[in-house]
Amino acid sequence: MAEAPNNDFADLIARDRAERQRYEWRGTFLEYLEKVKEDPSLAWLSHRRLYEMVVGPGVEPKDPEADSRLRRIFGDRIPPTYRFFEDEFFGMERTLDKIVRYYHAAAMGGEEAKQVLYLMGPVGSGKSSLVERLKRGLEDLPPFYVIDGCPMFGDPLTLVPRHLRPAFEEMLGVKIEGDLCPPTRWRLLNEFDGKYEEMPIRTMSFSKRGQRGIGVVPPVDPNNQDTSVLIGSEDISKLDRYSEGDPRILQLNGAFNVGNRGMVEFIEVFKNDTEYLHTMITATQEKFIPAPGRHGTCSVDTSIVAHSNEAEWQRFKADHTNEAILDRIVVVKVPYNLRLSEEVKIYRKFIEQSNFQANIAPHTLEIASMFAILSRLEPTPKCDLMTKLRLYNGDEVVEKGRTKKISVGELHEDAKREGMFGISTRFIMKALDAALSHNPDAIHPLSVREALIQMVREADLADDVKKQHLEFLQDTLHKVYLELLEKDITKAFVYSFQEQAETLFHNYLDHAEAFVTKTKLKDQHTGEELNPDEAFLKSIEEQIAIIGPAAEGFRQEVIAFLWRATRRGETVSYTAYEPLKEAIEKKLMSSVRDISRIITKARTRDEEQVERYDRMVQTLIDSGYPEETIDTILKYAANHLWKD
Repeated sequence: MAEAPNNDFADLIARDRAERQRYEWRGTFLEYLEKVKEDPSLAWLSHRRLYEMVVGPGVEPKDPEADSRLRRIFGDRIPPTYRFFEDEFFGMERTLDKIVRYYHAAAMGGEEAKQVLYLMGPVGSGKSSLVERLKRGLEDLPPFYVIDGCPMFGDPLTLVPRHLRPAFEEMLGVKIEGDLCPPTRWRLLNEFDGKYEEMPIRTMSFSKRGQRGIGVVPPVDPNNQDTSVLIGSEDISKLDRYSEGDPRILQLNGAFNVGNRGMVEFIEVFKNDTEYLHTMITATQEKFIPAPGRHGTCSVDTSIVAHSNEAEWQRFKADHTNEAILDRIVVVKVPYNLRLSEEVKIYRKFIEQSNFQANIAPHTLEIASMFAILSRLEPTPKCDLMTKLRLYNGDEVVEKGRTKKISVGELHEDAKREGMFGISTRFIMKALDAALSHNPDAIHPLSVREALIQMVREADLADDVKKQHLEFLQDTLHKVYLELLEKDITKAFVYSFQEQAETLFHNYLDHAEAFVTKTKLKDQHTGEELNPDEAFLKSIEEQIAIIGPAAEGFRQEVIAFLWRATRRGETVSYTAYEPLKEAIEKKLMSSVRDISRIITKARTRDEEQVERYDRMVQTLIDSGYPEETIDTILKYAANHLWKD
């Protein structure tokens, strides 16, 4: 029995080694040329490789006519879904689309191929995560072909002499760019007598840890900015064997050297002095970097991706002496997410990646997400911030029986910096951890809200910002949660809420259609013709303040919506038309509000009330409320809902 696991491990190791060996290849440059002739993709340059890596898993276009919610959010141009980023990044559709468009233009040899991709956004907005995803993508790619022994993993096609490149390009159907690095040029001339067709070629995989095709430049101490971090250095220990001008003394292990053929990441790029960044100018525009000492230059084929926060970008941009670098930068903003549904997905992802074992009560992540998004929004005279939050989420906001007609695009235009400030996702995750430390078994909106209040009070924030955040938590979200909680409790008192809502909905449609078309209804059981029941219609409509002359117009809108949906072959339910959905839910809730208030608040209950209370509690548990949170939440409801 004890040997079985060892056999399993051995099999796993053997299969993995065999799979890796399947991709290994060694041969001469002449043999490599035949492979490129069969498959020109082997000779892709870095930007083309990254573009194909991103779009390779699939691109799913979105039809504005097929998804009304996305149309409300994005208008007529909905960014496609890139499966490469799916399930990792949420609410970043526009940012991802700009990144992919940058790589597409660069892959085609456009000006972007000579530009730095610069991601700018607040802390915790996902800049580093995006770059990490690109690096992981490279590591997952099949191995690429290099000149064996080249310290910069040189492109084998750079062996072709300049005067023969037009002929080779025509035969292979590829573009040849760049030159050999000094050590490889020395080897070609001295070890192979210039016979480049005999130079050894091999495959090599991308690796961040192995420093193969992926270079990383961390912020460097301004008082000690050694360019060897970028371009390597001379190994002075070899000067006793080789002359100072011999390329064999070069250590080409800088970020641009090891990032050749793939990408180079600049972390917090503008924390470095401008002079230190000048290497980027030639690396982007002219595609070469200086070799250490007096050894000329080294060609580079790499995608440079830099990132920092907005304050550093503004400071760098304000200095007119930085124009040369600014002219070589494509700026892509990475703001905080502003959509509630996507913010909830972010926290679900973090929780799934952790050892989080506690149960989570309904609305917990929703309330935390609302706080994060409210802190990122700019006020507007067109609506309050909660309405803005719901509009950004693609929700239909109903006011006095009418869907609020405000363009999300116009709201974005009026608030250019929205999403560039506010509460980060890390702040919210710390609050979830804090709530969990008090109750490892379950967390709920009340415990998380309390943790957030405590963290805001202790945070180093401006007084006005702190005051606003506390107002969101203690007032705005307090009211929002009470509305959600009341709906859950009253629904739990209604037996088969969904079925009753559907029945009310279809009854309303029957009577409204008869009213609009000036016809009569036929009783399904007796066959008797009946006039539309206006009292019934009014009892629904008054729930959303549709009264008097407005009622007739509302009924016409409902029937027009129904006819449109029927023509499109859609299944119509009570949730289909937001104003009517809200009216029906309020009607049902009002019918049990009194009894739910009495039973929930009662200190002593009679037998019938006990039975109904227990059934309500079980319904809440069945709908996702952890049993250990029920008492706390219902006590909170009793203290704050249905005030006498």
